Amino acid sequence: MFVLKIGGQELDNPEMVKRLGQTVAALDAPPILVHGGGKEIRDLQQRLGVKPQYIDGLRVTDAESLDIVQMVLVGRINKRLVSSLSVAGVDAFGMSGVDRAAIKAEKLEHPGGDLGQVGHVVEVRTEVFGRLLEDGITPVLSPLCYGPDGSIFNVNADHVAMAVAIAMQAEALVFISNVPGVLRDNQLLPHLTAAEVERLILDKVIIDGMIPKVRSALDAIGGGVPAVRITNLDGLKAGTGTTIVQA
Repeated sequence: MFVLKIGGQELDNPEMVKRLGQTVAALDAPPILVHGGGKEIRDLQQRLGVKPQYIDGLRVTDAESLDIVQMVLVGRINKRLVSSLSVAGVDAFGMSGVDRAAIKAEKLEHPGGDLGQVGHVVEVRTEVFGRLLEDGITPVLSPLCYGPDGSIFNVNADHVAMAVAIAMQAEALVFISNVPGVLRDNQLLPHLTAAEVERLILDKVIIDGMIPKVRSALDAIGGGVPAVRITNLDGLKAGTGTTIVQA
């Protein structure tokens, strides 16, 4: 069993969503699929006159923004993915961490300021996901999580994917990117250790948006996930990409 994390940058692209459904349908066993949606959240905030605010790259989520986050993640993207997977023949079940209190979170305190309803994962109810997988069902998970007294927290999707992979003792965590993996001089690096990743960051081979991906990969490996792969949809189908292991 593995966890598949899909970023939000291309989830408004119908062709990409269609290809995702077809690719997941071709897998040997159902994954747990975790998705983001930052691009569409930001776009809807701007359309509604709500200025997006960030602290160290984390979205400040006040009550108004939380409504928007729920509309986009649960009402729009999650159902779009479930529909595409279903068309491709995947038995997909759309949910968030709030459903059955599957993922519990607490408020994330940040030294840079109050993030509002932004949380961090404190518990994953593995039996919820285990039973779905046993029945051949692919959980499609949006990163809204259940907080104390029924509150709802917006949690970074990479962190949710990492927490689920660790709790479920997944064989691997796969991050789907818009590039085939970690590149050096336009050449794919198929295998990296944690120490090599740190060196590539220092040498500025790994830069920009790839840095948070590999940082999440290192955290997952530190938590017991044997391997983390960064790839694109073609690489997911072909079994290629950059695989990161502890040593």
